[in-house]
Amino acid sequence: MGNTRANYRKKDGQRLSASEYRARRKREIIFHISSLVAILLAVTVGTVFIIHSISKSHNNNEVNEASTADTIQELPQEVAIVDTIIDDVELSQVSKYQDRSDESTSFFDGYIVEQDSNTAYISSDNVKSNYGLLINLDTGKVVASKDGNERINPASMTKILTLLVAVEHLDDIDNTFTMTREIGDYVFSNDCSQVGFEVGETVTIRDLLYGTILPSGADAALCLAEYIAGSQEAFVDLMNEKLKELGLSDTAHFTNCVGVYDKDHYCTLMDMAMILKAAEENKLCHEVLNARTYLTTATNEHPDGIQISNWFLRRIEDKDTHGEVVGAKTGFVNESGCCGASYQVSNDGSHYICVTADAWSSWRCIYDHVDIYETYTS
Repeated sequence: MGNTRANYRKKDGQRLSASEYRARRKREIIFHISSLVAILLAVTVGTVFIIHSISKSHNNNEVNEASTADTIQELPQEVAIVDTIIDDVELSQVSKYQDRSDESTSFFDGYIVEQDSNTAYISSDNVKSNYGLLINLDTGKVVASKDGNERINPASMTKILTLLVAVEHLDDIDNTFTMTREIGDYVFSNDCSQVGFEVGETVTIRDLLYGTILPSGADAALCLAEYIAGSQEAFVDLMNEKLKELGLSDTAHFTNCVGVYDKDHYCTLMDMAMILKAAEENKLCHEVLNARTYLTTATNEHPDGIQISNWFLRRIEDKDTHGEVVGAKTGFVNESGCCGASYQVSNDGSHYICVTADAWSSWRCIYDHVDIYETYTS
């Protein structure tokens, strides 16, 4: 191949010498480098100029705004007051478990019930319970009463409030809790009714809710209390706070979450009716109180689950109550006999709560509710 230097010639066509070739290449390289530097310098200067222009414009705007503000302050002004209407905004509830039940839309507001001269006295010989009360939830009127304002021990009707407080403090119904030895000992030593959960058994919170109401399980109620508040004592504080919120704390006070007898654990039938009203206003509580049967989740201790029932609802459903009883909770301690609180939707669409106490058997309690509904509703 020929030498590439042959491509470089003088004007007269003669080939460049080696020294002349190198000199020309040096001049070309210097020229190219100088051109590149010039281009970079031009770009840099242009960029700086643009940035400076933007900054100057921004500063001028600030000066103009400040000047305008000063001018405005110096000028006398008339202050015009303009009424602003802000539309109510519906805030999302803290917990989805506090959703309102469909039935609650027709209930009277609040938890103060009126008893007047139109209130009938429950005098029927067919009602054997020593205490009875019937309230119309749509009007907030006491329809009939039999010492409905007397203090009683609510026994396991207490668990209606246990359910309500637990639901209002829930984080996740599908979480679990493990039954403790202390809970088992409490249930055994106080001869409480129970679902049948075993010490060390891990149970869902959903199962605990249904277990608290349907078979009146003290084991389930105590598990809920410890899950929600860390101890029964702390949970009872929440229960009494709820009584205060409902306006019932002057006549109602609870010392435990299961209904074990205590002289300082008390309420009136009126109080219990309002506790049940508050529970029926909650969608999840209503579903639990309305359930006839329920099968708990399978565990290692109970691989087939535990079948539980609300026997009050199952036994009253074929009786003529002039409607349908769609929620109930019973209770028993020696000091208050057999008692019960039930919620009925009558044939004409009205809503009622009946509470009775001091019957001699659970069946007698049911028949007393049947008679009161049959007599005073339509």
